[in-house]
Amino acid sequence: MALRPYIVGNWKMNGTRAMLAEARSIDRGAARHPGVQVGIAPPFTLVHTMAEAAEAIGVGGQDCHAKASGAFTGDVAAAMLADAGAGFVIVGHSERRAMHGEADADVRAKAEAALAAGLGVIVCVGETEAQRDAGQAEAVVTGQVAGSLPQGDVAAAQLTVAYEPVWAIGTGRVPSVDDVSAMHRAIRAKLVELLGEGGADVRILYGGSVNAGNAAELLAAEDVGGALVGGASLTAESFLTIVAAAAIDGE
Repeated sequence: MALRPYIVGNWKMNGTRAMLAEARSIDRGAARHPGVQVGIAPPFTLVHTMAEAAEAIGVGGQDCHAKASGAFTGDVAAAMLADAGAGFVIVGHSERRAMHGEADADVRAKAEAALAAGLGVIVCVGETEAQRDAGQAEAVVTGQVAGSLPQGDVAAAQLTVAYEPVWAIGTGRVPSVDDVSAMHRAIRAKLVELLGEGGADVRILYGGSVNAGNAAELLAAEDVGGALVGGASLTAESFLTIVAAAAIDGE
């Protein structure tokens, strides 16, 4: 079953209530492209308000804890996100892996917690510049896929993989379309190896300095099922250009 292209905005640690106006504009614009699934992951403080107002977009969290509850000051459980109105969560982003020391096993536990809470999950993977220069990029990324994916039966619609080369995030540097296609093919092969036929239907997003200028070319690359967008998702003008680039037959 072919799934719609998926364009997700990761607002990271940006956004106060004043930015809800941009979210409303994104929501209205996304309604013009029913052939594209659109989501925004705002800071935790905006999840509930944004989810209550959203009509055409999904709202998600940027992370969750692997445990359902407990003495984990500053963390948010997947069930809490669901209770706030979130429909998905991002786990394993390179900034979490690098700044918070998250290993593949941690990411897998979070992904499993998210699915148990009824959330869709976006599992992020990606290599550093040093790993790419050493010719290790595909081995590193497919290893992260194998170690980070939730175990057990997972519906393709509930699972997304986002490939974000670490060296391209927020830098303005973007790998060639050929390099993106090659990595997505390698991820697809690993998904099929791990999940069987269902692995063919899991969407693989590209992320890393995606913007209005390069979105169309990147989204047309082989096996690219959408984009995980950082800075360009903070304004409706730039983000909706990316959504439009993902539209199929004008939808």
